[in-house]
Amino acid sequence: MLKTFKPLARLNLTLPTLKGLALTGLAFTAWVLAPTVAVAGQCPDYLNIKLRKLHSQESVDLCELTQGKPVLLVNTASNCGFTPQFKALEALHKGYRERGLVVIGFPSDDFFQEENQEKDTAKVCYINYGVTFTMVATSAVRGSDVNPVFAYLGQQAGAPKWNFYKYLVSGDGKQVQSFNSRVKPDSDELIKAIESVL
Repeated sequence: MLKTFKPLARLNLTLPTLKGLALTGLAFTAWVLAPTVAVAGQCPDYLNIKLRKLHSQESVDLCELTQGKPVLLVNTASNCGFTPQFKALEALHKGYRERGLVVIGFPSDDFFQEENQEKDTAKVCYINYGVTFTMVATSAVRGSDVNPVFAYLGQQAGAPKWNFYKYLVSGDGKQVQSFNSRVKPDSDELIKAIESVL
């Protein structure tokens, strides 16, 4: 007769039972992970990336964050005449996140209007404008050292010519619409475009 393990004696589990549970656990783990792999495989290449969050050691997996949802990507700057658009971008985020829209901000100093220190950029976003949508670390959005996301956007719809260019990408990643700095986040033009991809 097989002995039961003392800590599990009250459960009356024998070694063959434990082996069976272990195999069942492995099968269950494989079953749970399979959809995750499938979702990752469906992610557009340009979003299959992890980027560091603004003024943080944490990273955000853009594929996991977006999961086939429409995305509004914006190159931002702290000291630009268009910086007050943060308020309307936050309103878009709050108004449309339940319907699937993901807003992501990309601070950049490509136009020489971003803070030198990320902590100061973070203060403008989080303290001054109350931003709660995802902001990633400062990076290039055009030129030879452009980040991979904006490299793709530039190929599809042209690189940003100034701060607060907005790129609306459909959930499947195939349709990219761009809006220049003067198109406000709460404009009819952008709202209609957002509604069309939800």
